[in-house]
Amino acid sequence: MNNFGRNLALWVIIIVLLMLLFTAFQPGGSQHASQQLAYSDFVTDVDHNRVRSVVVQDQNISGTLTDGTSFETYSPQDPTLISRLTSKNVEVVAKPLDTEGSPLLRYVLNYLPILLMLGVGVLFFRQMQSGSGRAMGFGKSRARLLTEKQGRVTFDDVAGIDEAKSELQEIVDFLKDPQKFTRLGGKIPKGALLVGPPGTGKTLLARAIAGEANVPFFTISGSDFVEMFVGVGASRVRDMFEQGKKSAPCIIFIDEIDAVGRHRGAGLGGGNDEREQTLNQMLVEMDGFESNEGVILIAATNRPDVLDPALLRPGRFDRQVVVPNPDVMGRERILRVHMRKVPLASDVDPRVIARGTPGFSGADLANLVNEAALLAARLGKRTVAMLEFENAKDKVLMGAERRSLVMSDDEKRMTAYHEGGHALCAILTPGCDPVHKATIIPRGRALGLVMSLPEGDRYSKSKSKCMAELVLAMGGRAAEEIVFGAENVCTGASGDIKMATDQARRMITEWGMSEKLGMIAYGDNGQEVFLGHSVTQNKNVSEQTAREIDREIKQLIDHAYHTAHSLLLSRIDDLHRLAKALLEFETLTGEEIGKVLRGEPIERVVVDDPAPENRRASVPTTRPGAGGTGGLDPAPQPS
Repeated sequence: MNNFGRNLALWVIIIVLLMLLFTAFQPGGSQHASQQLAYSDFVTDVDHNRVRSVVVQDQNISGTLTDGTSFETYSPQDPTLISRLTSKNVEVVAKPLDTEGSPLLRYVLNYLPILLMLGVGVLFFRQMQSGSGRAMGFGKSRARLLTEKQGRVTFDDVAGIDEAKSELQEIVDFLKDPQKFTRLGGKIPKGALLVGPPGTGKTLLARAIAGEANVPFFTISGSDFVEMFVGVGASRVRDMFEQGKKSAPCIIFIDEIDAVGRHRGAGLGGGNDEREQTLNQMLVEMDGFESNEGVILIAATNRPDVLDPALLRPGRFDRQVVVPNPDVMGRERILRVHMRKVPLASDVDPRVIARGTPGFSGADLANLVNEAALLAARLGKRTVAMLEFENAKDKVLMGAERRSLVMSDDEKRMTAYHEGGHALCAILTPGCDPVHKATIIPRGRALGLVMSLPEGDRYSKSKSKCMAELVLAMGGRAAEEIVFGAENVCTGASGDIKMATDQARRMITEWGMSEKLGMIAYGDNGQEVFLGHSVTQNKNVSEQTAREIDREIKQLIDHAYHTAHSLLLSRIDDLHRLAKALLEFETLTGEEIGKVLRGEPIERVVVDDPAPENRRASVPTTRPGAGGTGGLDPAPQPS
């Protein structure tokens, strides 16, 4: 505060001096100073024709004599003054009395533009000095310091990634007690790279490290470094590490580091010079001539394959910590963490919900709990029951219901057979995941869905599993052709065909599941590659091999289609019963589909819920349906 007062007083003195100098050097400032005349002398000069012109403002008179001298005087109430002046041919100018304010205010108004220009210049030069030559602070780091006001996060708030937490526990121990490691000659890793799919908790884990160690935590995004101005990114990196040194020991967290740490010299048209300068400066700051003791850099990315090798070497990012999607036990612990602030009903079992959400990340589970709470609040409930969690899971997996979409009876009927074909193929084909739910209610971008969920976590797929998924994808189109004829099939299978084509192509070109083409990785034949000053196509397969790949893909899909067609023809009565049940109930669970195929009636209990699957119903499955429309693709199956 004292420094600010001294600086302010200094600049005020400088501005006043400048104003005085400007006034002193104005034309007429000293050469034409006005002299004060007595009124009697003024009248004498008028009578002797020594007055050239006067300016009358009420009783204030100023003017010029014939010898060029300026004068000022004050006249009493003299009614003959104007006639006397005109009789002597004196030029008379009458003006109203000046009532604009004090002279100080007039000075301020006259010199206000000059003051504004001086202020802008002072601000500009001060920014240049404080930013080490960086105008207007463009080179200042945008790293934000998180305090406990934003909410302290500890390892108790992070669940489902125990291996990652144990890897990072050593960093916490070092920040708490550095002598424990340094007396044995050990050095703390300078950087840790968190690698994993989106939503697995990489940012939350980094905040938990700072919360456990109780040290300053700076956070910044990789995109905050690069600007349109040359050299700004490197300058921000320097400033960021300077802030870290002042607060050491501390943690600097860079989210999405792949935005600035991409492989240098790669990409179409060469590398971005500004981005590469930023990366070079980061490499120097992390492990250059000057060491940054006590500054630990933690970064997160879901694309480690594009990072520069120099960034990943020991001495910079010494450790790469994998943060995967949680398993069933991890999902249960994550659900319990997010359910702490939610009033739960007695029937809620996190273990059951965890088993029914394979492939969910931490962010997906947090969204699931939030959606369930919103559904319960919309219905006016005081607690969140298991029913809300099931409906929220369906909304997350399959999308929101579009009940406002009006479809004709023919479209509903085609949708019912389309989805019935998918569900029946999933049940009859060995290797398919169990059917979780089938619906002909439009959800998301689809007119109908069949959702299959695996019984447990799965990290790889066999060839028989891949072929079973192709049969499942072709079940909808096969059912349409069997029931309505080849001429009446609809466009609802477009998503199925695309998914099947993509999977068959990967089976042939990536996974080595073709006996004819062998275990060779065939890349994309249309990829553009930059060579020198020209762009060329990546012709890594010959035309003959490309034709063989297309032939193999078609053979796989044709085989899956014929298999689905044969299965549905052999169980045509089950297909009709399943389609009628879908037209009647609109949504069937996996257990209810089993009852339909066994000929058992479906009974439902009335609940205060708008979801169609929870309406009251106790109707035999052989009851005729009301007819309906055709469906679109089945939902993607998590693997």
